[in-house]
Amino acid sequence: MRYNEIKCDLFSLGPEYYLAHCISADFALGAGIAVQFNRRFDLHKKLKAEYPRYANYWNGGTCLLEDRVFNLVTKSRYWQKPTYKSMSDALVAMRDICVERGINRIAMPVIGCGLDKLDWHRVSKLIKEIFVNTEVEIIVCKL
Repeated sequence: MRYNEIKCDLFSLGPEYYLAHCISADFALGAGIAVQFNRRFDLHKKLKAEYPRYANYWNGGTCLLEDRVFNLVTKSRYWQKPTYKSMSDALVAMRDICVERGINRIAMPVIGCGLDKLDWHRVSKLIKEIFVNTEVEIIVCKL
């Protein structure tokens, strides 16, 4: 694993990077960077069509890959807050998808630490621990 935190616009990176962000299982995508993801990739419509009533049976951190976007589902409803367990479970699911599909480049914002209020030091440690034995390059984009 290669890990870097850099100052750049996440959406300025090339198409060789898969992007990752956190969402709720109700696919609200109405605040924070999720709004930009939705505008650029029409995620609300695509996720609702592919996973109808997903929030009704969501039971923990998961990851849904849509186009080149990893949607880390870390909470049931948009007004809730994730836990470190749901974040860890979602990151494990993303890692497993990467290994299974040979995906080796991910870019993400400081996930779970804006509106979701998790501590970046703890989240970045989780990312490094979960991806340690992979060939995945992770770039965290900070503005």
